[in-house]
Amino acid sequence: MGTFLGTFEHALLYALVHLGDDAYTLTIGRALETSTGRHVSPGAVYTALARLERRGLVSSRFGDPTPERGGKRKRYYRLSAAGRRTLRESERALARLAAGLAPGLETR
Repeated sequence: MGTFLGTFEHALLYALVHLGDDAYTLTIGRALETSTGRHVSPGAVYTALARLERRGLVSSRFGDPTPERGGKRKRYYRLSAAGRRTLRESERALARLAAGLAPGLETR
């Protein structure tokens, strides 16, 4: 696997796939909370996104300023081609690791 993804990074990239081009920190955090049932701080999302962007796995752009945000612009995130490749590679590696383990995970 070319780039290792942590659990949170993995979940974050999945959220970007689900949200498409309308993904920003708040919606990403909500998507993660909905899917995992755990509270996710905006700071954790922002920090992970910045790290993923430095690694070339996500890209960002600023939207137009809005009066609702006091003239501030939202920063929108999307999965890059490298991010898609890394997510696919990670999925394949996890599938190989988990291959044949389902019977051993059953409660006895």
